[in-house]
Amino acid sequence: MNVIEIKDLTYTYPGASGPTLDHMDLAVEKGDFLAIIGNNGCGKSTLCKIMNGLIPHFITGDMEGSVLVDGKDTKTMSVGEIAGKVGYVYQDFENQIVRPTVLDDASYACMNYAMPDYLERGRKALRQCGLEGREQEYIWQLSGGQTHLLALAGAVSLEPDVLILDEPIAQLDPRHADLIYGVLKNLNEKWGKTIIVIEHHTEYIADYCRHVALLKDGHTEWVLPSAEALRRVDELQACNIFPPQVTIAAHQMKKEGMLADGMTLPTTLEEGKKAFGHLFFRRETLNLETKKENAAANKKTAADGNLAAAVTPAAKFQNVSVSYRAVKGEAKKIFRNLNLEIRKGEKIALIGSNGAGKSTLMKLMTGLIRPAEGEVWLKDRSIRDTKPEELSRTISLVYQNPEEMFIKDSIESDIAFAMQARHAKDWQERTEALLCRFRLSELKDRDGRLLSGGQMRRASLAIGIALNPEILLLDEPTANLDIATRKEIMRTLNEMKDITDTVIIATHDMQLVCEWAERIIVLCEGRVVADGSRNEIFGNREVTERTGIRPPEIFDMGKILNPGAFCYTIQEFRQQFGCGCV
Repeated sequence: MNVIEIKDLTYTYPGASGPTLDHMDLAVEKGDFLAIIGNNGCGKSTLCKIMNGLIPHFITGDMEGSVLVDGKDTKTMSVGEIAGKVGYVYQDFENQIVRPTVLDDASYACMNYAMPDYLERGRKALRQCGLEGREQEYIWQLSGGQTHLLALAGAVSLEPDVLILDEPIAQLDPRHADLIYGVLKNLNEKWGKTIIVIEHHTEYIADYCRHVALLKDGHTEWVLPSAEALRRVDELQACNIFPPQVTIAAHQMKKEGMLADGMTLPTTLEEGKKAFGHLFFRRETLNLETKKENAAANKKTAADGNLAAAVTPAAKFQNVSVSYRAVKGEAKKIFRNLNLEIRKGEKIALIGSNGAGKSTLMKLMTGLIRPAEGEVWLKDRSIRDTKPEELSRTISLVYQNPEEMFIKDSIESDIAFAMQARHAKDWQERTEALLCRFRLSELKDRDGRLLSGGQMRRASLAIGIALNPEILLLDEPTANLDIATRKEIMRTLNEMKDITDTVIIATHDMQLVCEWAERIIVLCEGRVVADGSRNEIFGNREVTERTGIRPPEIFDMGKILNPGAFCYTIQEFRQQFGCGCV
């Protein structure tokens, strides 16, 4: 039985040159756990808004075809009726939190529908979403993962048959991501909910989802069982979708004769143990990579030691303490006596669980937050009494939510704004150059808030570097992006050495960390608990277990096969396990 049926659906946004969804057909079976995949801009989020009635009831446009929910056409259903059938958790889920306390928010939708048992429904939803016992807490006391679960509870309280989540783990650390998917699995298997997720993290699709729907050019290319779908490596990569790393590695090694031609590609670590179990570990390759990394670290340490007295740090935190005032209870302490130096020219990844202080540290550097105690320095200058706008030529922050960077009605105006405000002589030429560099020229007249996730990221980067800052701060620059767009962002970062000296990225994207960063700083409970190279961070089990960080999947695959392996990329895995016999 199908709970949602989409037939010959075509939808075009107002003013768009062509349809976002083009003659789409899709049937969602009751009780399924379905992942919707596709490259940025293919219409995934638009499809979600159509399934829950936001289109056409709130978002206008040209819509043809039919969308049936439980056999009824959404065009003739009221928004309230649809909400009782289909719950939706937005990509920017914080915007769904509207009340100050947990139970108040979870039961709010039910209260609006004048349900007499609205509090009981809210409590039940909180139990289902793993938030029991937090009913009276204020929402700002929750972690990012818990806040996401609260947004989910608000949808669950109406007891819909279908739950749709747009990028449920894009802004979460691995520990909270596991928590979210554990809750979704329970809602699916115990409570019979049909779960639909838009997801770029294919390793989670392999572990949790039953079926996968591929969207391409605005239509449904196919719907397949998850394992079968993820084994279509060449087809997925052609659509800018990357299967799990173990699947890609096996696919490549199979092509090169390292694995048997008739072998079924693994999609999980458990399957990888069987597929790669016969491969020989090349310790000499590991030693070579380790020597290179150690040599680079030693060279940097020696240079730092020789120049310490002569070179002023790009930024420095000196005994910094920061607290956020709270309505309930004591002020929340974010940092206590933080000491940290950032050197010019460094490529730094700032990692840690949600709430560890990554965004706060960046806001301290830009003057958006003042320390309660201690000093923050940019080069040889304390910025305690400096206005943020006075620092904009030295340091720039690209926000976690790119739409917060857009204040004008077009991308071109947003990029030009800071240069115009500071009377830059060449602002028009530079605006055109940035539009071209970030492939935004054809989008220059579009409102940034209406672009796809990848387009918004590129636009926010262009805004961030418009004034040629010496230090660039990026807060979760690859969240909500497909892997191809993430790789494009990484290439862009590597190409920006001529623009900005020092780059710091706060991220949960461990592939980005392992492939791009030269220095990794780990925050936990407002303290720097680790600071070093990849091997020093991910080779320290105490640090990874304490902070909940997790290296890329291929690293875990290597460790399962041989505890002495350090494989951060598929290429390194193939180098270290590339001598097996089939």
